[in-house]
Amino acid sequence: MKIVFMGTAELSCACLEKLAGDRRFPVVAVVTQPDKPGGRGLKPHPSPVKILAQKLALPILTPPKARDTDFIAALRSLEPDLIVVAAYGHILPPAILNLPKWGCLNVHASLLPRYRGAAPIQWAIANGEHETGVTIMKMDAGLDTGDMLATAATPILPDDDSQTLHERLGRLGAELLVTTIPGYVEGGIVPRPQPSGATFAPKVRKEDGDIDWHLPAAGIVNRIRAFTPWPGAWTSLKTAAGLRRVRMWKAQARDRRMETGNAWPAPGEILKADKEGIDLVCGEGTLRILELQPESGRRMSAAAFLTGHALKAGEKK
Repeated sequence: MKIVFMGTAELSCACLEKLAGDRRFPVVAVVTQPDKPGGRGLKPHPSPVKILAQKLALPILTPPKARDTDFIAALRSLEPDLIVVAAYGHILPPAILNLPKWGCLNVHASLLPRYRGAAPIQWAIANGEHETGVTIMKMDAGLDTGDMLATAATPILPDDDSQTLHERLGRLGAELLVTTIPGYVEGGIVPRPQPSGATFAPKVRKEDGDIDWHLPAAGIVNRIRAFTPWPGAWTSLKTAAGLRRVRMWKAQARDRRMETGNAWPAPGEILKADKEGIDLVCGEGTLRILELQPESGRRMSAAAFLTGHALKAGEKK
C-alpha cells in the first residue's frame, strides 16, 4: 500500500512518525504547506511536518494550494493507494479525494460530529467540555462531514490547556490511525454516517483572547486554558502608572460572596489585590488571577506584579 501523508501543524507529526515507523505503511510522499515568514526579520519557517519529513528523509511537496493543477498531476503520478490527512489546513478538491483507491482518511481532533472545523481542541476546552477525542473519517467534499471509521475518547483534565491536550490527542490519533487502516482496507471496518448533533469549531482569532468580564468566572478560566499557548487570554488593569495590558496564565474561579445590604460591584471591578492574587468580579462569581504577564514583560506571579504595579479595590479594568 502506497500512502501519501498530508499535514502541516504539530498535531500531524505523531501520525506521520507512526506511519513512517511501520513497514506496513510505506509513505511515498509528504505534502505540507509552504514555508511561512515569522519571527524577527520575517524569515521563512518550515512547518513542523516538513521538519519531521526532512528528518525521516521522505519526499516533500509544498503546493501553495491543494487545487494547484501541477500539484494534482504530481500526486497522480505517485499512484497512492491511500491519502492520510491530519491538520493539513486546506480543503481538498474532488480531484484529490477521488484519486486513491481507498480514498482519503482524516484524523480529526474531536468526537465527530461535535466540533467540526479548524480549532476543535481550543473550543472544546473553552466551552467547558469534560471529554473529547479523535475520529478517523473518510473524507468527502464537506467540512468534516465524512463517514466515520473509528473514534477514541480521552477526558479533558482540569489542568489541561490547548498544548497539553494537543499533545495527548496527537498520540491518541496516531495509535488509532495505524490500528484502523488495516481493518478498513481489508473490509472489516465499514464507514458509517455521522449522527446528528453537529457543532462547529471555527478558527481561533487573536481577538478571541480579549476577555469579556461579563462571562462566568469558570468560563473565563476555561478560555485562559483554551487559548494557551495562543493567542493567550488578555485584559487591562488600571495601575498607578496607567493602564497595563496583561496576559493571564493561571487563574481560579471563586464563589460569588455578597454581604447583605451591599450592592455587588460591576463585572471587571477589582475586589482586592494582595499576595494571594488579584480578584476581579465576573458575570457570575469572581476570578482570582494567580499568574500573569505584562505586555512586553515576563511571566510572573500576581504577587510579583503587585510589587511594581499597585492596584486598588474598586478600580475597573
